[in-house]
Amino acid sequence: MSLTVSPDLLRAAESGPVTDEEFIACVRESLPYAWQTVSRVAAELATSDVEFSDNVIAPPGDAERGQLLRAMASDAIRAGLERHFGVKLAFQNCHRVAAFRPSAVDSDTYRRFVSARGQLLNQSPELRNC
Repeated sequence: MSLTVSPDLLRAAESGPVTDEEFIACVRESLPYAWQTVSRVAAELATSDVEFSDNVIAPPGDAERGQLLRAMASDAIRAGLERHFGVKLAFQNCHRVAAFRPSAVDSDTYRRFVSARGQLLNQSPELRNC
């Protein structure tokens, strides 16, 4: 299961739309490692003039790796995180999540990061289990 949804939030969703704030709170509580990782790269981007900020530290275990994979694999979760942090997220392997400024989505750096070549060049033997 990707998210731990409270009975109240489930009832709200069954009866109509939920707010971004409600959804983001559920993501933050359900996927704390993913939340922490995205928070960190977004904060690093916001406080610097770098083109992007990325996480290059492998998750400490399978549970944390699973959280990050679930967050990045879900369109709704990923889009919610992007809206909340005001970034465009890009993802490689089981841990390399990057935050880009929305204005950089058409940049050469972004296109290189999300390209097939970029994915292939980011492979290593220690990441093959993810």
